[in-house]
Amino acid sequence: MAVQEAISKHLEVGNVLRKAAKNWDGGYAIAGLIGNGDSFVLRDPNGIRPCWFVQTEDLFAVASERVALMTIVGVSQTDVQELPPGHALIMKADGRHSVECVHPPGERRHCSFERIYFSRGNDPEIYTERKALGAALADEVLALIQDDHHHAIFSYIPNTAEIAWYGLMEELRLRRRSQVRQQLVEAQRAGKLDEAAIDRLVLGGWPRGEKVAHKDVKLRTFISQEKNRMQMASHVYDISYGMVKEGDTLVCVDDSIVRGTTLRQSILRILARPNPKRIVIASTAPQIRYPDCYGIDMSEMGKFLAFQAAVALCKERGMGDLLREVYEDCAAQAQRPTTELKNHVKRIYDAFTEKEIAVKAAELVYPLKSGWKGELVLVFQQISALHRACPTSRGDWYFTGDYPTPGGLGVLNRAYMNYWRSAKAAPTDQA
Repeated sequence: MAVQEAISKHLEVGNVLRKAAKNWDGGYAIAGLIGNGDSFVLRDPNGIRPCWFVQTEDLFAVASERVALMTIVGVSQTDVQELPPGHALIMKADGRHSVECVHPPGERRHCSFERIYFSRGNDPEIYTERKALGAALADEVLALIQDDHHHAIFSYIPNTAEIAWYGLMEELRLRRRSQVRQQLVEAQRAGKLDEAAIDRLVLGGWPRGEKVAHKDVKLRTFISQEKNRMQMASHVYDISYGMVKEGDTLVCVDDSIVRGTTLRQSILRILARPNPKRIVIASTAPQIRYPDCYGIDMSEMGKFLAFQAAVALCKERGMGDLLREVYEDCAAQAQRPTTELKNHVKRIYDAFTEKEIAVKAAELVYPLKSGWKGELVLVFQQISALHRACPTSRGDWYFTGDYPTPGGLGVLNRAYMNYWRSAKAAPTDQA
């Protein structure tokens, strides 16, 4: 018994983790409990997955989100610490604890999709970042409505896009305020500043926000099972009747467009009911082009709307050989170590502009069966704007294909090969 106690007391958990995790590839925040009562939490070297902890007189608490600890444990923001990438929080059974480096930290590539969608929006940093993501859409949105605020309505769908919508509305109002001030000054200098001009400029033409789409239950269609997603969406969402008129442009902020299935089969049909002249879906995320293998269920190439659009463009323009050549190059390197792999799929996207892919994507999700005849426009966030809005979260591989670890390229290589083989085996060649 004394020997066991001595072994337990002097067990170096950090050394065990260093040996075990030496060759691991991926994004993770792993918690473990050892039979002797020791415990640990280990974070990946690139900080892909978030990990926070707080220590009080009575406990250690660890979570993937800071605000969860602030709320549950009842502490302030400054009391919550981030576990550094490649480090482990080790807690011995006798109460000793330490934070040790288990794997040398690599380039910091925190998952930006956490900031865009997954994490709680009430974290002070994430709230600010999501507002910034919405504000970054202002230029393209204003160009689409041609500054005609009298016939434009701004809303959001789903509810997770609400904070970004606040950011967009705030930016539009700031720009309108600057515009009104300049017009008032010019009218005064020209001797044309009368009550009618003041009423026209000050009281009219301001961005109008409405809650056009209602979500009646707290469910997320993105993370529901594929076979249930459409049925769920049809019951979850409904329209606010009377808010949108014929001839209006309806701008809806969305946090991301992954598969486009919910848009095509449910959301756009609902938004088209009041018969607007144009529907603009403005995504706070860039085009999602590549599979994820670090904790998000986005692994099938053929289901990404941006990929479907690129494939459709290849076929329309007689570039089908490019799809085959990419497959052959992926197959040729399939047996190589992941450290030697190249991203051949990028060549498909590089053949087109982001605008061309967005236009084709809008065609693919257009609600043909709804009877609506208006214009549909999809707007996607720019990568540079994403980085400005989320400066500490540089993990953007689902948008750029620049994976933080070699294993990511391995997943991409297999995902494209699986797509090609399933497409060729299908009765009809489906993109």
